[in-house]
Amino acid sequence: MSETVDYTEAFNELQEIVAEIEEGEISVDELSAKVKRAAQLIKICRKKLTSTEEDVHKILKELEEKDAGEDS
Repeated sequence: MSETVDYTEAFNELQEIVAEIEEGEISVDELSAKVKRAAQLIKICRKKLTSTEEDVHKILKELEEKDAGEDS
């Protein structure tokens, strides 16, 4: 999956799919494709959230180490 969809685009598309399913706006024939697409979008969102969380933890750790070094 080498898609270049950002988190916001993926989340918005996922919301649209959920709304279509909830409202019954899609046929049974389309349902499988929509569910597969939703799964792809969830993976994109999860990967981005995990990556962002790791970046934040790294930055916080660097700040803590910098503060600890200045206290010495």
